[in-house]
Amino acid sequence: MSTARLSADGRFIIVTMPMRLRRQPGRKTIIAPDGSNGWTPRRRINNTLVRALARAHRWKQQMESGRYASMTELAAVEEVDQSYLARMLRLALLAPDIVEAILDGQRTSHLALADLMRPFPVEWTDQCEHFSLCLR
Repeated sequence: MSTARLSADGRFIIVTMPMRLRRQPGRKTIIAPDGSNGWTPRRRINNTLVRALARAHRWKQQMESGRYASMTELAAVEEVDQSYLARMLRLALLAPDIVEAILDGQRTSHLALADLMRPFPVEWTDQCEHFSLCLR
């Protein structure tokens, strides 16, 4: 049961309520007295993943538009290793559900850029299972 009282100097209201904290990687979640976690922290958008997606789509667009004739040329201009560029370009092939989850910060706390840099299935439904992200 929660209680509220005025602080000794009368400037603050102090609310006391029973709760438990559940530790999760990188954050804590407050568990309400009824067992629900209604006070879940805001979504955490992984800016590293968002930047990687943006870079992959920019590079894909530059290749498709004919601005650069080859990955070798694009890698030289961007001053990155050709192998890195090829791995990053694969991110432009991610399922729309996965991209949306990354951009919204939903269900991606377990996902790191290193996970996306490893080979993954081309089929979108297989990607969903591989990364455990899609709900549809």
